[in-house]
Amino acid sequence: MLDQTTNGPIAQIKGLRVEFQTKDGPVVGVEDVSFDINPGETVCVVGESGSGKSVSSLSLMRLVEYGGGEIAGGRLLFDRAQGGEVDLAQTNQPTMRHIRGNEIGMIFQEPMTALNPVFTVGKQMTEGLRLHKGMSKSQAEERALDLLRQVRIPEPERRLQQFPHELSGGMRQRVVIAMALACEPRLLIADEPTTALDVTIQAEILALMDRLKRETGTAVMFITHDMAVVAQMADRVVVMFRGNKVEEGTVEEIFENPQHPYTKALLAAVPKLGEMTGKAYPEPMKLMGSEDKEILPIKGSDEVLLTVKNLTTRFPVTGGFFRRTVANVHAVEDVSFSINKGETLSLVGESGCGKSTAGRSILRLVEPQEGEIDLGGKDIMALNQQQLRNARLDMQMIFQDPFASLNPQMQLSDQVAEPIHNFATLKGADVTKRVEMLFDRVELPRSFMRRFPHELSGGQRQRVAIARALALNPKLIIADEAVSALDVSVQAQVLNLMMELQQEMELSFLFISHDMAVVERVSHKVGVMYLGRIVEIGNRSQVFENPQHPYTQALMKAVPIADPRQRKDEKDLNFKPIPSPIHPISYKPQKSIYRQIEPGHEVLLTDSGY
Repeated sequence: MLDQTTNGPIAQIKGLRVEFQTKDGPVVGVEDVSFDINPGETVCVVGESGSGKSVSSLSLMRLVEYGGGEIAGGRLLFDRAQGGEVDLAQTNQPTMRHIRGNEIGMIFQEPMTALNPVFTVGKQMTEGLRLHKGMSKSQAEERALDLLRQVRIPEPERRLQQFPHELSGGMRQRVVIAMALACEPRLLIADEPTTALDVTIQAEILALMDRLKRETGTAVMFITHDMAVVAQMADRVVVMFRGNKVEEGTVEEIFENPQHPYTKALLAAVPKLGEMTGKAYPEPMKLMGSEDKEILPIKGSDEVLLTVKNLTTRFPVTGGFFRRTVANVHAVEDVSFSINKGETLSLVGESGCGKSTAGRSILRLVEPQEGEIDLGGKDIMALNQQQLRNARLDMQMIFQDPFASLNPQMQLSDQVAEPIHNFATLKGADVTKRVEMLFDRVELPRSFMRRFPHELSGGQRQRVAIARALALNPKLIIADEAVSALDVSVQAQVLNLMMELQQEMELSFLFISHDMAVVERVSHKVGVMYLGRIVEIGNRSQVFENPQHPYTQALMKAVPIADPRQRKDEKDLNFKPIPSPIHPISYKPQKSIYRQIEPGHEVLLTDSGY
């Protein structure tokens, strides 16, 4: 146990101001922020991209200077274990080097960039212990093993010999947490530590951090934009907006009685699991400022648009001197479903379950091994390249990262018009009219047409990607994690936009996501994928309100709910590690056999490995 004899706060931020020097003069990252962090307490700092929450944490570590920032005002008081209170804003770098890692630990958002790819996990974990604690090599290795056991990493002895790329995302993040806790810091700063992780791994890591905090008495500053995570973790909450603190209070006060309009808007934009119970059809969210809009349920139709039968996609694994295929990755295994006109089917599951590959296989962006795909009477699998190109008039895709899917050197109007030119569906002035109409549809000002992608925010870029997908009037849109990279309020606006367009244009969506609350909001039907197979499929209410497959039940249990009175306990979470999808060439998988629970609701009987 740490010596937590001090009564006062461990860290106090007072009137912090941070500026960044740019060609156009100074830009203020944080204008004026003050709050305290007490021993054994978790303070969650929430806000959207650009609100200054990460800059505040990097200032405490005095790392903001390495990113071109400068602490222009304010005091950062830190109560050291020996030596009393110091102002970190004035401390010299050698002392800071001792405090960093030793007394203040930090967990970064992206575990792959926080770990060094050329050293083993063991080398990276023991380095800090030998430097800060003066341990011998064997002592440090013993302590590293103990830490890996604490963060519940299976086979810790083996992990110490491995390199970061050999571990999954969740494992890497656990290693980063273990490294941050290695020297038993008085203050732990966690900057979006679970954003890049799956629901199940996120639930485990949050429970783990909570348990370690209770056992060691460390104070935690937790930065996130996910309000459900805040409800799960926080004792107190600080809400930031454009570089200022706009509200602070206990977690119950913030969720049950928010005072500032921004906090209210932030909470209104969070889809909560269970909100759609008892509703037959999906409907857009009621957002702040649009209360007068009539909310219409999206009924869809009975006419089938897309039928997929026994879809199987495998990727070869080559090896040996002649690069022969030695095994196959069974990414999608015997998957069947159908989507009606004007309806949304969501595929959910963890990373690597095959949901994105299924979406790409339907468009034949990757070639399936077998199966039937019928879109509006066309047999997609039988088409040659030219016919497939024409069939793509009816099916389009929206990708997860709009920056990667837009061309950085083309004006936005040209990017939205490009599909129209490619397929020559319109000519001359009609093209401009159509592009203007599309910009109006996705609620972007027409002045944006002359801009380039880097001049827009993430949410605006995603709107351009949606406008481009709509340019050819498709019947089916495959949205692959289309809102997962967006802030809460922007995500809510983009989802509402997609649902309004669905209502007006009778669009069908295949919505691929791992965010269960979003899926509950938008879906008519839901398919849960695990290891390449659909383990359960049915109407939204059937799957969410009456989950039958053990994997679906585990997934539902793991979802944090944006209500501090419904916290998850570590003992509720018991996930099995996901087996490998790689099988030798001789492997003959079983057929998928389903049991019908009620009409439209089916559960996999074949052994799915869960």
